[in-house]
Amino acid sequence: MSRFRVIDAFTDRPFAGNPAAVMLLDGPYDEAWAQQVAAEFNLSETAFIVPDGDTADYALRWFTPSVEVALCGHATLAAAHALVEDGVDGPIRFATRSSGVLTVTPREGRLWMDFPANTPTPERFEGLAEALGAAPVWTGTAGTCDILVEVADARTVRGITPDMAALSALDCRGVIVTARADEGSPDACVSRFFAPRVGVPEDPVTGSAHTVIAPYWARRLKQNAFTAFQCSARGGRLYLEMPPAAPDRVFIGGSAVTVSEGDLRG
Repeated sequence: MSRFRVIDAFTDRPFAGNPAAVMLLDGPYDEAWAQQVAAEFNLSETAFIVPDGDTADYALRWFTPSVEVALCGHATLAAAHALVEDGVDGPIRFATRSSGVLTVTPREGRLWMDFPANTPTPERFEGLAEALGAAPVWTGTAGTCDILVEVADARTVRGITPDMAALSALDCRGVIVTARADEGSPDACVSRFFAPRVGVPEDPVTGSAHTVIAPYWARRLKQNAFTAFQCSARGGRLYLEMPPAAPDRVFIGGSAVTVSEGDLRG
């Protein structure tokens, strides 16, 4: 049997934010089994962590119900939360297959992830406006193979009902839709994230998407620190910092809540 937890990330209350399953394993595991486990949980991500005494404290991988992904923010936050609950002191270093060593540090009552920043560059995409049902103000791509789309306002972001089949045809992991937050909001920007091509029609709260959102809005707003709200049905708030001394990094802060735990018998 293998121990698991389901943890809601980027929230301080249950049944909000983005749920991730976290598998706490003692040693090596089979990739095909991991993919079956992720399909069984049927959450946007399942994280697998094992002790790693070579380059980091733990090895970390992420699986959607259908594929392994190169980077996942909310499942990294959930994995760190599970370890902190078990008494592990931070900072916690995770060795990953495609994103190097990621460090998570408890600070100011939150967990802060040190991620590579992915500054988007302008690019146009045939059929994107039709797939979203909204007119883009700006479009571009970033290192995570995501498309970033700025639209007119927060109301447009909240109201989008995309054509998932059309989005699946785009050559990207997913599509980030963003805009400035409403006037008077505590947040600087809002977003939603659609990734039907990797088995996630809409992700509730996406840490990796904010490695693109953070440098984009930091430059636009001329701010190095601000909050962002992902306005999915569950919703979640992210705290973003772009340190001037390390312009290629972004610190993403958030909270997490364990909602269930047990033993997987398969």
